[in-house]
Amino acid sequence: MMYEDMKVKVEHVIDKDEVTDEYITDHQQRQAFNKWTKSFTRMDHPTVIQIILDKSHDKDISGRLMPNLIYVSRGKSKTSPHHFKAGALNVLLRVSAVMTNAPIILTQDCDMYSNDPQTPLRMLCYLSDPALKSSLAFIQFPQRFHGVNKDDIYDNEYKLPFQINPMGLDGLKGPNYVGSGCFFRRRALFGDPSTPVAPEIPELSPEHVVNKPIRSQGTLSLAHHVASCNYENETKWGSKTGFRYGSLVEDFYTSYRLHCEGWKSLFCNPERAAFLGNVPITLFDGVNQCKRWCIGLFEVAFSKYSPLTFGSQYMGLLMSLGYSHYAFCSFWCIPVTFYSFLPQLTLLNQVSIFPKISEPWFFLYVFLFLGSYGQNFLDIILVGGTVRRWWNAQRMWMIRGLTCNLFASIEYLLRSLGISTYDFCLTSKVVDDEQSKRYGQGIFEFGVPSPLFVPLTVAAIINLFSFLSGLTGFFSGNNMEGLGLQMILTGFIVLNYLPVYGAIALRNDAGKMPTQIIIISTFVSVALYYASSLCLWSNNDSSKH
Repeated sequence: MMYEDMKVKVEHVIDKDEVTDEYITDHQQRQAFNKWTKSFTRMDHPTVIQIILDKSHDKDISGRLMPNLIYVSRGKSKTSPHHFKAGALNVLLRVSAVMTNAPIILTQDCDMYSNDPQTPLRMLCYLSDPALKSSLAFIQFPQRFHGVNKDDIYDNEYKLPFQINPMGLDGLKGPNYVGSGCFFRRRALFGDPSTPVAPEIPELSPEHVVNKPIRSQGTLSLAHHVASCNYENETKWGSKTGFRYGSLVEDFYTSYRLHCEGWKSLFCNPERAAFLGNVPITLFDGVNQCKRWCIGLFEVAFSKYSPLTFGSQYMGLLMSLGYSHYAFCSFWCIPVTFYSFLPQLTLLNQVSIFPKISEPWFFLYVFLFLGSYGQNFLDIILVGGTVRRWWNAQRMWMIRGLTCNLFASIEYLLRSLGISTYDFCLTSKVVDDEQSKRYGQGIFEFGVPSPLFVPLTVAAIINLFSFLSGLTGFFSGNNMEGLGLQMILTGFIVLNYLPVYGAIALRNDAGKMPTQIIIISTFVSVALYYASSLCLWSNNDSSKH
């Protein structure tokens, strides 16, 4: 009822472009809405804090007291950095300290919801354990999602980073924080386990006891003060206290710094999902989200707190390797790019670069290929995956290598050289009916004319023509023994790229590959073929001389 009432009010205000007196019920609301002037913009506005529910007197329809519910819109200014999600979390950390200062904090993304009322009890079993209490910083529940289609075509579940790898890290200092579904001990965000960092005012200390009502003038004034845009100037927020600044992946970076300080974490993965959230239903949204993560991970990897150097000193070798695995993951674009183009271009020119089928080294390549994919297959199946979901997960690994991993590496390099900058953009979770229908049917969505799709389309075109060229040579009676591995690799990639070929040639819906992407990719493919032919011809000519 409250939601429907609010919905009507919001729609009316948007139509009228003002908040009329009929929708203002008390003095606090009038104070809040008086701040909404013509100069109030998304990036430049004063602090707004509104108490929607007060646990001291607000009750539900059965007469039970309800918990506090407080709306916070932190102050922003174009002249002050706001540090994206980490900055928002730190404002909430300070405002909650002033109002209630509860010792445990749950961080949750806006599209996640609780799926199990027993989750807080599970969390308290760990945080109340005397053997763990002194060094336990947070408990991470896996990110799990509803609305994932039957075969998870975009690998939205991310079983490796969200379920499989945390089980391994749990045997060391614990898993990394993944941004949602995580219970923090407030004390962990204020210094290491043995040496707390005192905040600039005593009301923000984890030990401070709040003895004033949340509606008191003093409490509200202080809450507005600590949520202002310039409050953090010349303080330790973001560096030694609170959630850490310096990376777009503030979750990864914060847990990394906490582990370096000596804190531990735990992974709790009950059979019933503790929290559920939404997933991107288009390929562009999925890889664009991943690109943002990869850029943030690069920011950690090449900072003065790099896991390879700083991390190995303060966490130990194994834990630092675990974090390095994530921090440098975008470098997968290098082998994926090479194996997507080099063997295929040489196959088109009938040049062998791998051992012949009859040579012993051939079996080493086969062993490494089957061993790597076999391990990944076993990992996915053991955590409840299916064969089709495993196949889509390894397909998406290849696709990410040529899209988000590649573009994140280039973008970070250009930015480091001062050539390019990027803007933080949120992943769209808005559901389009036609897109939702195609996603439910397991059909890939390519409808956005994004440069991200150019390398992928080029690889698909070159691999297809390379494979067809190899088959033609094989059925023509040519000696293809030296090209056997290249044929197998190219055929495997073609099989993975079947959704791309369908989007290029067989579909007529809004999710097909945009025409401009096909044209650009065709020109690039032809240019790559002729360039490779010229290089190989020049090398052959030089060797003859």
